[in-house]
Parts: sequence; C-alpha cells; structure tokens
Amino acid sequence: MAAEFDGLVAAVTGGASGIGAAIVRALAEAGATVAVLDLDAGERDDGVLAVRTDVTDDESVRAAVDTVVTRLGGLDILVNNAGIGAQGTVADNDDAEWLRVLDVNVLGMVRTTRAALPHLRRSPAAAVVNTGSIVATAGLPQRALYTASKGAVLALTRAMAADHLPEGIRVNCVNPGTADTPWIDRLLAAAPDPEAERAALEARQPHGRLVTADEVARTVLYLASPLSRSTTGVGIAVDGGMQDLRLRPRG
Repeated sequence: MAAEFDGLVAAVTGGASGIGAAIVRALAEAGATVAVLDLDAGERDDGVLAVRTDVTDDESVRAAVDTVVTRLGGLDILVNNAGIGAQGTVADNDDAEWLRVLDVNVLGMVRTTRAALPHLRRSPAAAVVNTGSIVATAGLPQRALYTASKGAVLALTRAMAADHLPEGIRVNCVNPGTADTPWIDRLLAAAPDPEAERAALEARQPHGRLVTADEVARTVLYLASPLSRSTTGVGIAVDGGMQDLRLRPRG
C-alpha cells in the first residue's frame, strides 16, 4: 500500500495514544509523512512530527496546522481523532461538563478542519476522516453526553462531505465499537468487578471481543486512501456487527 500514500502528508489529532497512535503507525507504514497533533505530543525519534495542540483553542490549532505545512510541505489528509469520553444519563452531567465534552469532540473537529481547509484545497488527494463511535447509531446506557457528541460528529461528517466534495475534498467517518483503549482500561479499573465488566463489554459485541485499535486504523487507512475516491459522506462501523446484527444467544 505504500504507493497509495507516497508523497502525502497526514495530520492526526489525538495521535499520541490509543486509536490515534495506531492510525499514526498505520499511515507511516503505508508511506505517508505523518504529524501528531496532541496535548501530550511529546518528543519522537521515529520520523513523525510531534506538535503540541489544544483542539479547544483556535489559535493553538491554527499554529499547529501552520507548523505541519511549513515543516512537511503541505497537508493532504486530516484525521480528526482527538476526543474525550463521558458517562451517565442526561441528568448526570452538569452544563460545564456538557460544554467541555462538546468543545473537544465536536468543536475540536470544526477548528482543525477549518484551519486545514485552505491546504486541503490545494491537494490532489484531500481527505478528512473523523473518528465517531457506535453510539452515534445505537443507543447504549449511561452514555447520553458522549452519544450526543458522536451523533453530532456523524451528522457533521455528512454535511462537510456535501460542502467540500466540489472542492475535491472527501470527508468520511469511522465508527468503532467498544475498543481496547486506555479510556476503556480506566473505566474497567474503576468498576467494582473489572473482569465481569470486561466480559459484559465483550459480550455486547456480536463477535465476542473488544475491537482493536489496529482494526480501526486499517479502516481509517481505507477512507484516507486516494484509491477510495468514490467513498465520501459515509460512516463505516468497525464494531464486530454491533450496529446491524441481531444474533441468537450462544449456547
């Protein structure tokens, strides 16, 4: 696949850990020149450009995109992956928490895409991939705020795809099921019975296990590829069948 991404520059928000780190690794292995935009970007010695970025701060985002373009020579692919989780019913989080999560998960994508658009318009292979979630299409308990944010991401993806297709920019979304990430690790650690909670999460997905970060990354690779020119405005579920399958109980 290296030929697909040869000469292309990709920026991944939230690329320092979890799904974001897997996306960075997959893009780099496929031949892209990659930049990580993250609050905890750190220092890297693997050829990936690390840029400290706060997606809730428009000035920080614009400076980060400018750094990528200046250092790497342009921008062809933007992966809007930065996000935070939230638990509870609609009544369990106050206004401040609602605003905090929406600021990161929705407005963060708005800011980075807005800053990237002038550069994407100049690319012959421009693509934006947003990280959504299965919660955008399936109602799960205790996820009201997170669901609202990811439902907005899916709707925003379609609107952006319609707006920017005439400019040659494709916009798509990947919707992971429950993935084996540091956030899930923290949720499990806080549970009264972590092993039972993990088993319940695994059983909720028809294929019987958590989704891996690498599986999500491979789907992002497809959506970002210049060979996928006829794929735009879609949300692809990587969820072991959770969105659409209704299997009979095992046993």
